[in-house]
Amino acid sequence: MADTGNDSIDEIIQGCLQKKEKSQEMLYKRFFGYALRVALIHNRNRDNALEIVNDSFAKVFSQIRRYDTSMPFKSWLSKIVINTSIDKFRKNNWSNNISLQEAFLVPDNSPGIVAQITANDILRLLNRLPDNQRLVFSLYEIEGYSHNEISFLLRIPENSSRVYLARAKKRLRELFKMYFNSSYEKVGN
Repeated sequence: MADTGNDSIDEIIQGCLQKKEKSQEMLYKRFFGYALRVALIHNRNRDNALEIVNDSFAKVFSQIRRYDTSMPFKSWLSKIVINTSIDKFRKNNWSNNISLQEAFLVPDNSPGIVAQITANDILRLLNRLPDNQRLVFSLYEIEGYSHNEISFLLRIPENSSRVYLARAKKRLRELFKMYFNSSYEKVGN
């Protein structure tokens, strides 16, 4: 099967089900960029994100029989990449210690979303957050997980998820003010 770009995803997945290396290579090449973008949202380090992508594709190939063809492949891949990111984060970084003094919620008085901000601007701001805040923010605000789901995934109290989200929003507001002036022009890197 030559990768002409015209091969349907169904044909490629059929080849992956038959453990054909060419089909696996085609799937990897076709969705690598997408998987990397998802991994970079959850991990600021590009090398770690690449490792997450490779681990995710290993899971895809080993679990391809579980893929439900009635749903978009990107959705299934995204869940695998997100879960792999969470597993890596949990394994390497998670500190579950939060003092009672720190466990207060910061009200969200943020201004509306500014249309002039690019995805790269947002990613740069997100990458300035501590890992736990960035992960909770991206799971809640970008991926649409509830605090209950985040609590289960990260094995933290639900209130900690809320605290990390509130802190992330507060820090993003501070970073926004630091990098953009009142007319939303870039003023920093």
